[in-house]
Amino acid sequence: MAILYGATTSGSDFLSGGNLNSILSDMSEIAIIALPLTLIIVAAEIDLSVASVLGLTSALMGYLWNHGWAMEMIIPAVLVIGALAGALNGVLVTRLGLPSLAVTIGTLAMYRGLAYVVLGDQAVADFPSKFTEWGFGTFAGTQIPNPFVVFIVLAVVFFVVLHMTGIGRSIFAMGANEEAARFSGVRVKRIKFWLFVVTGAISALAGVVYAFRFASARADNGAGLELSVVAVVLLGGVSIFGGKGHLLGVICAMLLLGTLRNALTLNDVSAEVLTIVTGSLLLLSVLGPSVTARVREALRRGRGVDAPPTPTTT
Repeated sequence: MAILYGATTSGSDFLSGGNLNSILSDMSEIAIIALPLTLIIVAAEIDLSVASVLGLTSALMGYLWNHGWAMEMIIPAVLVIGALAGALNGVLVTRLGLPSLAVTIGTLAMYRGLAYVVLGDQAVADFPSKFTEWGFGTFAGTQIPNPFVVFIVLAVVFFVVLHMTGIGRSIFAMGANEEAARFSGVRVKRIKFWLFVVTGAISALAGVVYAFRFASARADNGAGLELSVVAVVLLGGVSIFGGKGHLLGVICAMLLLGTLRNALTLNDVSAEVLTIVTGSLLLLSVLGPSVTARVREALRRGRGVDAPPTPTTT
């Protein structure tokens, strides 16, 4: 429906190859972060600090570049910092037993604050051209942006891990019933810890992609992006309570949200309205399964009440 809306309201502009490039480019960082966050939510946890890790990574890139580091050294360094940021979340959740929602709301603010401490309100935009050209370039002469190719590669890896390995089965088991999974021999704390570490590292990678794509490192890079990431995951059918979901659904939701936002942008819809649309989709993705379950339960009870009593035999 989003494609139909865009095609009918924007015509050839929406269906052009250049606009396809724009849709995929704008969703690249959201799509990349949504992959590990899917695993986190399936495991019945959440990480709201992902966009702040992206911003901290961008700020560190600018800081290190201003202090004479080579970009070939900066990239692995900030990926390690991202993994450490995720490890802090993991330790607080798995070792101290704190709820991931509260922990990652706290680190969301902390990591964003650290980004401003590192870089302040300045922007660093003199990165080497070969990196920035990669950031807004396309793959092999197609309209597919290079950052989206990174997402495709990672999507294959995460799909295999989640749906074709024992680790993936353990993640689903943890999300469905953590206590039962623990008694079944699943290393619940260890797996959750590494899920947070991977999420931090992938969020840092998204920060690198973001900085190269916009050719700018700023402390506010990716501010508010966590809303879109969570919306994509939940809209893709992943249960907020854990234990259910499929990565293909998340990918479809990402394309749906990206297409809808692009179509609205082409129709001169303001950024504030786009935020309202994203928030509404997030709300619907949470309310939808709950309302459906309640309706099914009501119908089941109704059939039970209306059913004739079972005759007794003597």
